[in-house]
Amino acid sequence: MVKKSNYSIPGDAVPPIHRRILPVIVFAQFCGTSLWFASNGILDDLSTAFHLHGSALEHLTAAVQLGFIAGTLVFALFTLVDRYSPSRVFFWSAFLGAVFNLGMIWDGNTISTLLLLRFATGFFLAGIYPVGMKIASDYFDKGLGVSLGYLVGALVVGTAFPHILRSSGESIPWQWIAGITSLLALTGGVLVAFLPDGPFRKPMPSPDITACFKVFKNPGFRSASFGYFGHMWELYTFWAFVPVILTTYLQWHPEPDFPISLWAFFIIGVGGPACVFGGYLSKRFGEKKIATLSLILSGICCLVLPWAFTWEDASWFLAFLLFWGMVVISDSPLFSTLVARNAPPSQKGTALTIVTSIGFAITILSLEILGRLQHTTPPQPETYLLLAFGPVCGVLALLKRRGKKEIKEVL
Repeated sequence: MVKKSNYSIPGDAVPPIHRRILPVIVFAQFCGTSLWFASNGILDDLSTAFHLHGSALEHLTAAVQLGFIAGTLVFALFTLVDRYSPSRVFFWSAFLGAVFNLGMIWDGNTISTLLLLRFATGFFLAGIYPVGMKIASDYFDKGLGVSLGYLVGALVVGTAFPHILRSSGESIPWQWIAGITSLLALTGGVLVAFLPDGPFRKPMPSPDITACFKVFKNPGFRSASFGYFGHMWELYTFWAFVPVILTTYLQWHPEPDFPISLWAFFIIGVGGPACVFGGYLSKRFGEKKIATLSLILSGICCLVLPWAFTWEDASWFLAFLLFWGMVVISDSPLFSTLVARNAPPSQKGTALTIVTSIGFAITILSLEILGRLQHTTPPQPETYLLLAFGPVCGVLALLKRRGKKEIKEVL
């Protein structure tokens, strides 16, 4: 039995014990999700060591996404997070994810074994990212948008972390980077393992394989979910191709010179504080309004990118990418908040997991299509217009059935 909370939460006030627990969850989320783009941060080294083809970027990234999708489907269908302690699920997922991530340093690796290792790492990331959100929602009822803002912000910085490790100098062996990210993930898992279940947790008494389908009957849940799906079409493909975008710009403009790995970290990592800022804005203006505005702005960035490649001043180009890095992710915790609030309390973990699963399935399609366009034709900036498809569909889903006055307020 989960003990009921002995205190109430007036307004958006956060009890002192929660103020101590939130940093633990946030730091653990950062540690665990550093596994996500670990192969991207050392891609050149992996390509040299194991003679990988030029298309390894999208294939290795897609393998993580496929593993994550498989993991979230298993977690959702068997309602594992709602039936068992989320803290224990997080720990074992972080431990196993760290083990498979460390497998990249094996000398006998081939493209096949690397794909399997990244798939397995992605599978256990399904027990870190959505489960971390579930743990936060179990501790925070009021002010959930801000709490998830910190949590997704940690995901963003964790995702960008391998790039900053790579940029810190060629003297760091790539094997160390794989080892550091694995050690971080294990550390995060251990920290969360000691957390008790949150006061708002309502465990599911028995397995319900239909739970992941029933949640979509709620119109508010569907609206938030489809907005999130449009957001995901753009997000991970943009993150995966940030180093490619920077490299292409330098090829077009030989005069500027900037470290690609360092700027990839900044462009992805700036989304961390943007998530937190978006969470605070949502307290005043509402999660749906701020999420819609962020999605509109990131969609505009998709349309501007082909023109931005022609800018001679590299500082303007980098500033534009930094802005895009902020708005491309700032809506993510708000969508998760809307999903959690529109799901039955006893099915909250399953709802977050199945929506995340579908969202990441969409990233596979986006990654593969853009990757094929980049490799089958001479690299053309216009191919990045494909990313705008997601924000357009997401905004339409969010604004469906809204009156003209309400739409003008968003715009």
